[in-house]
Amino acid sequence: MRNVTHSFVSLGHWPSAGSFGFNTDILSTNLINLSVVLGVLIFFGKGVLSDLLDNRKQRILNTIRNSEELRGGAIEQLEKARARLRKVEIEADQYRVNGYSEIEQEKLNLIKINSTSKTLEQLENFKNETIQFEQQRAINQVRLRFFQQALRGALGALNSRLNNELHLRTISANIGMLGSMKEITD
Repeated sequence: MRNVTHSFVSLGHWPSAGSFGFNTDILSTNLINLSVVLGVLIFFGKGVLSDLLDNRKQRILNTIRNSEELRGGAIEQLEKARARLRKVEIEADQYRVNGYSEIEQEKLNLIKINSTSKTLEQLENFKNETIQFEQQRAINQVRLRFFQQALRGALGALNSRLNNELHLRTISANIGMLGSMKEITD
């Protein structure tokens, strides 16, 4: 085995002019091998790499296009939502204004009702007082008529029964009573 390794080693020391042999210098052989591999990869892998990059580029462009479309749809939906919001805000303001005016109207109606209620209460009290007054007046008129009739009846009875002598005695008795009352008060 020693002869075989020795023969390869001895081949590495041959001068390179006009002969064929193996280069055992690791640094120079790696650079040559690396450049050969890169050249082959570039020559044969150029199409595959180009296809991969084109596919990637198309996917990125499609993603950007889809994102732009989604963005446009989102902006459109946002504008619609803003328009609906403005519309709802306007309606809310109208409801608020209408609500306030209705509240004020109801407040005025309640004030009127309260005022009307007080007026009705006053009218009811006045009516009751008027009824009581009219009842009292009617009672007084009935009493007056009754007394007038009783007085007429008494005067008629007295006049029919009273003669001059009885009349003079009654007057004298009344004058006597008045005189005695006068003495008591003096």
